[in-house]
Amino acid sequence: MTALSSQPTDADKIASELKGNTLRVYWYVLNASGKVVGVREVQRALGFSSPTLSLYHLDKLKDLGLVGKESGEYRLIKEVKVDILKQFMKVGRIFVPRFVLYAVLFTVLTIYYLVNIVTPDFFSVFGLLFGGVGSAIFWFEAIKTWKQRP
Repeated sequence: MTALSSQPTDADKIASELKGNTLRVYWYVLNASGKVVGVREVQRALGFSSPTLSLYHLDKLKDLGLVGKESGEYRLIKEVKVDILKQFMKVGRIFVPRFVLYAVLFTVLTIYYLVNIVTPDFFSVFGLLFGGVGSAIFWFEAIKTWKQRP
């Protein structure tokens, strides 16, 4: 009988290493949309004290197999969803919280229902209350998730 391997998988290693400033650098490279980024560009954008700190995190991402290095500049080669990144989806060139989709859906349906009420009665009020509360909850969660982004 063989024992299960205790070696961490690549996904486990990436999840354990992709935290803090390394996650912030990865988020920055992700949002670069396929463009190359330089060490000084990352330093300025993220407010690091020195280019060496940017280089350290970019090299760490390279070692994890997430970015590639071409003539001193870095480009995203692998997109992974770990921790807070699981809560975001890419819409065009930007990342938005997944809750935004639900918030927009509930808001549009509630407005549509409000505009098309023929006779106000108990069920109309209940529908508006249900849609309004649902919309508010999803917008609250979307904003909360947005504030947690790297």
